[in-house]
Amino acid sequence: MSKASAIHFSFDPAEFAGKRALVTGGTKGMGEAIVRRLAAGGATVATTARSPLPESQAVKLFVQADISTRAGVDGVVRQVMDRFGGVDILVNNVGGSSAPSGGVLALSDDDWQDTINANLFAAVRLDRAFLPGMLRQGSGVIIHISSIQRRLPLFEATLAYAAAKAALTTYSKGLSKEVGPKGVRVNTVAPGYIETTAATRLVAGSPKMPERARPLPARA
Repeated sequence: MSKASAIHFSFDPAEFAGKRALVTGGTKGMGEAIVRRLAAGGATVATTARSPLPESQAVKLFVQADISTRAGVDGVVRQVMDRFGGVDILVNNVGGSSAPSGGVLALSDDDWQDTINANLFAAVRLDRAFLPGMLRQGSGVIIHISSIQRRLPLFEATLAYAAAKAALTTYSKGLSKEVGPKGVRVNTVAPGYIETTAATRLVAGSPKMPERARPLPARA
């Protein structure tokens, strides 16, 4: 979306005052928008991504890491705990897939595992790390960014991604039932197509690919 067509809205600059937030995949697309919104509301925001932090973006803490790996998650958790002592808001936004198109027989074990690591295990590991602190204080928010593909899979291109998001959604529902009564709110957001820069570039570069077969761009 261009700056000229951006929608402006009012918000309370103290809405998240005193809150510590971590947004994964926060350097591009939806993640960047979430980071900016939380910061505009007064939150102290940390973010992580595989790509470097853009010069135009400012956060209290940035950790460059691949959180589809256990080592990447551990590094992020260590730095966030050292700087913030924990988080009040955790937005698990990282996701996407680099698996090839061509249907189920085109997917190898590694394609499946890599997709599940990025779209499910990254969130599970971060939740496990930060939930104890939320439970001790009796409050917290965990948000999982899922996808409409959890129920509408594109078998030609993103079946592994869709299956991983379905697993994330089911896990999120179970977690909400467990920790909701203890003061920690867990929500899943399942967006459809979002007109990010990466998504626009993908569509522009795939003029012959049917709309229903276009893979989703991998988020940072």
